[in-house]
Amino acid sequence: MKKNKDMDIKEEKLPDNKQPTALPEDDDERLDIKKSVFQTNREMMAQRQRELDEQQARIEEEMALREKKRQEAYDKRIREEKIELMRLKQGIIEDSESVKETETIHEEPADPKKMPLRKKISNFFYHNKWWLGVGMMITLIVGYLIYDYVTKPNPDIIILVVADNDELGIQSDLKGYIQGFTEDENDNGKVQASIYYIHYTDNQVTNYSNGTDSKLTTQFQSADGVIVIGDKKLDEFYGDKAAEYFCDLEELFPDNPHVSGYKFLLKDTPFAERIGMDPEKAEDLYIALRQPRKLLYCSKGEMEKAVKKDLPVLEKIVDDLTE
Repeated sequence: MKKNKDMDIKEEKLPDNKQPTALPEDDDERLDIKKSVFQTNREMMAQRQRELDEQQARIEEEMALREKKRQEAYDKRIREEKIELMRLKQGIIEDSESVKETETIHEEPADPKKMPLRKKISNFFYHNKWWLGVGMMITLIVGYLIYDYVTKPNPDIIILVVADNDELGIQSDLKGYIQGFTEDENDNGKVQASIYYIHYTDNQVTNYSNGTDSKLTTQFQSADGVIVIGDKKLDEFYGDKAAEYFCDLEELFPDNPHVSGYKFLLKDTPFAERIGMDPEKAEDLYIALRQPRKLLYCSKGEMEKAVKKDLPVLEKIVDDLTE
């Protein structure tokens, strides 16, 4: 009896409402993953462009505020000088000073007790030990800063590389190639070029962790590195405003077959061969020259000096790569 009961249990079937249901095969009900990814990418790029515009607006607002404060301080100083001049002409300051002199009670200082020299020195150090300690710390800090400034490498030229191209920024001999066209601008007896490589990728998380946006903002708001080597990532950073920040190379190098607007295109040039990199990795690269303008960390005059200093190097590079 027990065996028959077990067999009956095994033959039981699931109720109709418990049978597994098949997933819908209608294409319209499936998730279009490709469309979602591209749409998300476009939204991220639009959001980034808005953030860059807001950042530039904040920088311009800070520059205007600094200029306003400087002008207000200058106007205040001029007003105070005019008032003081008027008082001098009217004799107000001389009268007040004479009154103070007549009202001042001159007291004869008491004769100080004579102390031995050793006691005087000991007493001086005892009463001024805190100030002496602070002075020694300041002296050490200033000495270290002077030493660091004197021994710090002072490059004759700085080249900015803004791209997603480690072979160009790290592995190639770009530094040696640039030094071949550079003069000893700082008169220290040697020629030195520096390559500032800012790795700009498609991954926003990687860019954030590497501080890419901060590095770009700092470099493009100073007069260092007016010659820039970039690719499509640099185009994305400036967007439609790139022509406002770079010089028109068609005016500097007319009829050059590799020049297009503000770009000297490195495709179909011996650039990759010169620096020892794969030519396929250089197809999207170009060289640009930053336009002099007033920035957050420098004046327009400082940028003009930097462009004047580095332009001969760019001319030699263009001449070398133009066949």
